[in-house]
Amino acid sequence: MIILKTERDLEAMRPACRLAALVLDEVAAFVQPGVTTRLVDEFAAERIRAYGARSAFLGYRNYPCHVCISVNEQVVHGIAGDRRLEFGDIVSLDVGVVHNGFIGDTARTVPAGGCDLKAQALLDVTEQALYEGIAAAKPGNRVVDISRAVQRYVESHGCSVVREFVGHGVGRTMHEEPQVPNFVDGKSSPKLRPGMTIAIEPMVNAGQPGVKILNDGWTVVTQDGSLSAHFEHTVLITEAEPEILTWPERMPSKLKVS
Repeated sequence: MIILKTERDLEAMRPACRLAALVLDEVAAFVQPGVTTRLVDEFAAERIRAYGARSAFLGYRNYPCHVCISVNEQVVHGIAGDRRLEFGDIVSLDVGVVHNGFIGDTARTVPAGGCDLKAQALLDVTEQALYEGIAAAKPGNRVVDISRAVQRYVESHGCSVVREFVGHGVGRTMHEEPQVPNFVDGKSSPKLRPGMTIAIEPMVNAGQPGVKILNDGWTVVTQDGSLSAHFEHTVLITEAEPEILTWPERMPSKLKVS
């Protein structure tokens, strides 16, 4: 069942989403060569607590970390540990917080100090694919219109979208209906209606789309060892243009269609 949010719901959910965006900004700035992924997770935990919230991920299905930190060929759900970031690594940061009884969910992939042109191209394609999908998130369209926009943009730039993991509805719980694939899967697709809140999150590989899960039971990596990137926003379907609830307020507008 798709849960439509009331105005009262949104009064509580918007601050949760803004908080998630703020934490992601701060964690992204903390990423640098020489820092371990465990230190990144500890820093994120401290910032989440400082804002009076809690991690939406810690303990969810027994996930052991406060945020998901995935490096290079790791796609999503990376586990923090002793790995020390090196210059040129690309680091996917997925932040989910619970505040006011609602969840804000957002992600971004950033370079540790800098990265080569190939990696930067992947980041640019994945980020723009997110905004292509958001631009299609209008009432009267269907979820598949978001999926088609993401897939078309990604594949037109020589990259591939992950099939095994998708976006989703989000609200009082982490995963609500509907699922939001980043590819056209041929299944029936619900109409987008005002009040729907969805996490749109392209997961894009520089190589082939295949992935596998490591022995830790969580970390998803590309099968071919190619780089992967992940960008995500929580988005509200309105009567007109979509509202990006996890918008970092100091970032300029990037909502455009190529």
